[in-house]
Amino acid sequence: QVQLVESGGGLVQPGGSLTLTCAASGFTLNNYAVGWFRQAPGKEREGIASVDSTGSRTYYVDILRGRFTVSRDNAKGMVFLRMDNTRPEDTAVYHCAADRDLQKIRLGAKVWEYDYYGQGTQVTVSS
Repeated sequence: QVQLVESGGGLVQPGGSLTLTCAASGFTLNNYAVGWFRQAPGKEREGIASVDSTGSRTYYVDILRGRFTVSRDNAKGMVFLRMDNTRPEDTAVYHCAADRDLQKIRLGAKVWEYDYYGQGTQVTVSS
């Protein structure tokens, strides 16, 4: 089955850290730019961070820069999102998307416009 799968979500206390993983099933993620998005209940989906296919260029939304770090390990075919100093407002479902077009990943698009879009993993920040 060809799909993107996110993992690593869960419950974390405020100020804690969590690392999410985005992995591909049925295809090779190495040739794709990957972006992370999140959607909280009642709110619109927002872009968080993105990385080009080689891992040499990363991009972040300004409000999260310094707390979130995106990286990839192409040997393993995985992309990661490390979340540090988490806050209750980080609670959301986190999705990854993959596309050969880096600009589409960076600038955003409709979910169905990406080459691949994962089902998401729930992150809850609470004491």
